[in-house]
Amino acid sequence: MAVTVETLEKLERKMTLTLPVNVIQSEVDSRLKRLARTVKMDGFRPGKVPMNVVAQRYGYSVHYEVMNDKVGEAFATAANEAKLRVAGQPRITEKETAPEGEMAFDAVFEVYPEVTIGDLATAEVSRQKAEVTESAIDRTIDVLRKQRRTFAQRPAEAAAQDGDRVTVDFEGKIDGETFSGGKADDFQFIVGDGQMLKEFEDAVRGMKSGESKTFPLAFPADYHGKDVAGKSADFMVTVKKIEAANLPEVDEAFAKSLGIPDASVEALRGDIKKNLEREVKFRLQARNKQAVMDALMSKAELDLPNAIVQSELNRMVEAARADLKQRGIKDADKVPVPDDMFRPQAERRVRLGLVAAELVRTQNLQAKPEQIKAHIEELAASYEKPAEVTRWYYSDNQRLAEVEAIVIENNVTDYVLGLAKVVDKDVSFDELMGQQ
Repeated sequence: MAVTVETLEKLERKMTLTLPVNVIQSEVDSRLKRLARTVKMDGFRPGKVPMNVVAQRYGYSVHYEVMNDKVGEAFATAANEAKLRVAGQPRITEKETAPEGEMAFDAVFEVYPEVTIGDLATAEVSRQKAEVTESAIDRTIDVLRKQRRTFAQRPAEAAAQDGDRVTVDFEGKIDGETFSGGKADDFQFIVGDGQMLKEFEDAVRGMKSGESKTFPLAFPADYHGKDVAGKSADFMVTVKKIEAANLPEVDEAFAKSLGIPDASVEALRGDIKKNLEREVKFRLQARNKQAVMDALMSKAELDLPNAIVQSELNRMVEAARADLKQRGIKDADKVPVPDDMFRPQAERRVRLGLVAAELVRTQNLQAKPEQIKAHIEELAASYEKPAEVTRWYYSDNQRLAEVEAIVIENNVTDYVLGLAKVVDKDVSFDELMGQQ
């Protein structure tokens, strides 16, 4: 087999392949003979169909399969001999002219780029740090108490206040007409929890059981209900019941209800602190990883393979359609999703993936089994039965691959931080936790 490779543009190459006709025909004949042993046709016993009949019925499809297989094998062999790292699938077309007794094909494809990474010692990275404070532990305990609160009905003369659970009937109208979702009976919500729009809560706050009130309400322009977004409505609300919240005391019984082994408040705070520290660690890793990757890409030079970018675009478009389908959008698989919506993000992902892969390859930053094990154990530690979670990860290769990818990213992050000019920046616990 003769092979020539031509550079077309940047990463694009063209390879010309030639294959002997007799090799292709020999394989076609061999496959047709095997097919004749099992093929079933009306009027013939199995295995007794004449070869000319088999060839007439299946010759074209078998020939097509053989051509695909042989050309694919020839391309893979030639690319391997030429030490080419092929990016994506080649576009193969048959040439009109070829030497006698041979068939010729052109394969146009892209190769992976050479990645040049500059001096990382000159890169600057802002590394964030945060601590779990006692006040953060206190607020977490408050959240846990609210999750376990009980309610008792207030006296008839008592007015609704923040923290109370109220039961109301309401009806809203726009231009005198009731709108979808604008009416409810025996509707409950907690005053001050933000479940309702501010104007609604302001109207109910201070009302007593049995009282009714009318008030205007302007829906925000970005309100989730598109039919009423940006419009003004007139509401009438009647308070039917007001219940005061009773929060459990922070004591041994409370700790026991949360599954703390020795049921002490001190152990409860310690457990909360450990869980918060784990969450802080993961969030800081995510932020610092992002800063490191930005710095890494600023020091890298490479061309992007269009085939890999297009593959990432296709994946993102399919993910967008799947999301639309999950939201109940009709014919989501047919909704036009322009590639340009995702192109910048796709190009960034591909660029980052190639740069990180080069660093992993040249600096031996692959994930070690003990690193994968440690990461899984850390993830599992926040669950009630860590051993079962660990087994769950190890029972599926896809889940293990996802963990391995995270560990590799962490290795890259640590490597770059060890070389770059790092400026530590303290961030508050609230700021860190407020950004998902």
